[in-house]
Amino acid sequence: MEKIFDCLIDRYIKSKVGTAENFLNLTLSANLKENLLGLYHDQEFLNGGTGNEVIINQDKRIRSDVIYWLDRSHHNKYENEFFDLMDKFVLYLNHTCYTGITDYEFHYALYEAGTFYQKHVDQFQNNGSRQYSMILYLNTGWEDGDGGELCIYHDDFVQSISPESGKTVFFRSADLPHEVLITHKPRMSITGWLKVSLP
Repeated sequence: MEKIFDCLIDRYIKSKVGTAENFLNLTLSANLKENLLGLYHDQEFLNGGTGNEVIINQDKRIRSDVIYWLDRSHHNKYENEFFDLMDKFVLYLNHTCYTGITDYEFHYALYEAGTFYQKHVDQFQNNGSRQYSMILYLNTGWEDGDGGELCIYHDDFVQSISPESGKTVFFRSADLPHEVLITHKPRMSITGWLKVSLP
């Protein structure tokens, strides 16, 4: 896994956006996707919002995906396998880049056909604990024309990333505005943030 971790980190250092293939192996990716679809079928998902527990706004004109927070307390073996992987990545990131990450949070995100997320940044105005954003895609058979691209706004260009299965994206939460374009079929991911403790 260190080779994949290095790929993600090196590309982030070079271009402010790290990408890597197969951060999630094929088996884990398939199991997480099946888990996501089962939870969605059981109506366990909630409308996504903007803001945090202090300020939260659910406006489908801004964001129209649905989410389900992952947690070890669910005792789901695939969620826990994912968290084990993230623990290894955080340990490696802290050891090689001295980032001081102490926590993380992740949720499933499902964009139904016709949904989107307007341009935004991931760090809250009233809480700077989110340091790095990560998106791990679970979509098999994604094709040109399916929509759902992640558009990241750099100073002088817009980077468009298609959400194919196995692709992971990594960037600073406070630095890069981004949006999810309208998707034309269900778009699935695990999305989350690596965090530091604040005084």
